[in-house]
Amino acid sequence: MIVNGDPTQTDLPPGQKTGLSEAIALLSRLDGIGHVVFRDSDVVRHDLVRRIVGAYEKAHRQDGRAP
Repeated sequence: MIVNGDPTQTDLPPGQKTGLSEAIALLSRLDGIGHVVFRDSDVVRHDLVRRIVGAYEKAHRQDGRAP
């Protein structure tokens, strides 16, 4: 099974965990479960998309949130 999503994209109040974030935290400790995080350098579509992803990553680093 593959579950995908972006834990930075949420409309929940700050400090409230999303279901995806909770699943990552809980399930990543189990044998046989993998977790892959894509960064701006992984984007191979268009340079503008890479720069947008990079801007969000930078903003999250600056305010102390994990991307």
